[in-house]
Amino acid sequence: MGKIVYSSTYASDDPTRATMPFLLAAGAIDRGHEPIIVLMGEAVYLMKDEVVNSIQGVGLPSLRELLDKVVQNDVPIYL
Repeated sequence: MGKIVYSSTYASDDPTRATMPFLLAAGAIDRGHEPIIVLMGEAVYLMKDEVVNSIQGVGLPSLRELLDKVVQNDVPIYL
């Protein structure tokens, strides 16, 4: 299928928005696409364990769970 790029500039200041590129990438994996994630600005802090472990968007899976899925599926994450 196709390649899809998801980008974000949000981090712990807005947990729901910070989670969105990872949630969308996880969904793209399930549908056979090749997602790519680009993190800019404050969003680069999401790659720190203490930050990613503390992010929980409203009504969404934890960021840790979603990050683990994209990493297991070799999704490129660019900072």
